[in-house]
Amino acid sequence: MATSPAPSAAPQTPPAPAGNNNGGRFKKIGIAVAVFAAIGIAYGAYYLLYAQYHEETDDAYVAANMVYVTAQVSGTVTALGADDNQPVKAGQTLISLDHADATVALADAEGRLGETVRQIRQQFRSVDESQAVVAQRKTDLQRAQSDLSRRTPLAGSDSLSTEELVHAKEAVAAAKDALTVAEKQLAAARVPTEGTTLSLQPSVLRARAAFVQAYLAVQRNDIPAPVDGFVARRSVQVGQRVAPGASLLAVVPLTDVWVDANFKEPQLRNIRIGQPVKVSTDIYGSHVEYHGKVASISAGSGGAFSLLPPQNATGNWIKVVQRVPVRITLDPAELKKHPLRVGLSTDVSINTHQRDGEVNTSVSQPNPALDTSVFDQQLKIAEAKADVIIAHAVGQSAGQNE
Repeated sequence: MATSPAPSAAPQTPPAPAGNNNGGRFKKIGIAVAVFAAIGIAYGAYYLLYAQYHEETDDAYVAANMVYVTAQVSGTVTALGADDNQPVKAGQTLISLDHADATVALADAEGRLGETVRQIRQQFRSVDESQAVVAQRKTDLQRAQSDLSRRTPLAGSDSLSTEELVHAKEAVAAAKDALTVAEKQLAAARVPTEGTTLSLQPSVLRARAAFVQAYLAVQRNDIPAPVDGFVARRSVQVGQRVAPGASLLAVVPLTDVWVDANFKEPQLRNIRIGQPVKVSTDIYGSHVEYHGKVASISAGSGGAFSLLPPQNATGNWIKVVQRVPVRITLDPAELKKHPLRVGLSTDVSINTHQRDGEVNTSVSQPNPALDTSVFDQQLKIAEAKADVIIAHAVGQSAGQNE
């Protein structure tokens, strides 16, 4: 039986030299090490040149003053001068109330002021009259004394009776009594007017104050805008009866907004007052950049001033990193070019390279205390009108007395 030939063995690949595998592995490791080293160097350079001198947060929002407009007198709304989102100027009438009652009260106050001035004018005139009476009584006394002095040498003679001498003495006594009464009346007349002028009389001052108050009540029926800004949160309607102190709407001055950036506790270590800040917003994107300064740092964290502050003195306390608001003022020119709205979110980056500034106090007032002068003119006009009424009443009284 023939035997079949044995199958031939499959050709085997000779093993690769060990040196080639190790070389590829080392090459990959070297590349990885180089990449990580480059990343580390880049991060180190980034930290040394930028990160250690900058603190950033996106927990930052635009804020502004909310100037609430309230009624100073009660009345019924008859007209609205502006609506939500409309720009207004300081002094512009926003709300008008019914003037009828205030106008009637003003007319009554004007009449009372004129009447009071005339009464006080009469008191001044009564002093002059009392002085004239005193002068007259002195003349009468001198006449009586002269008569008595002429009759006294004739006493006991046939040319003068005893009765005539008694009558002369009685006339002198009566003249003295009349002079005393006149002097006392003069002193009483001088009490209301002594050491003062007509315009400074208490009754005139009260009547003048009542007129000024009535005039202001008329003016306050037209409620003006305290500052320039935009109307927001209007809650008043035509025909509504409003009471003093009721909030009717708000005016937001968008030319003077700021940013409240909430930084974590570790980030506050190098933040100082006056450090430069860059701010970007979602509404305009990163290509619009605002420049500002750190104006102040809050006296406490946001949780400390919340409606329900956390109670950490409990058994289940968990440490939570707190955030502290940092106020940042912005360049007014940039705000005018790209206006912001209250509540917009922003990205804030503070350059902390200069760290020798203050921490707890602001170098300058970030937002000058907001004030308004629209109400000052009302008082000045009211006082000027009251003075005109007084002067007119004095002139009339003088003319009548003459």
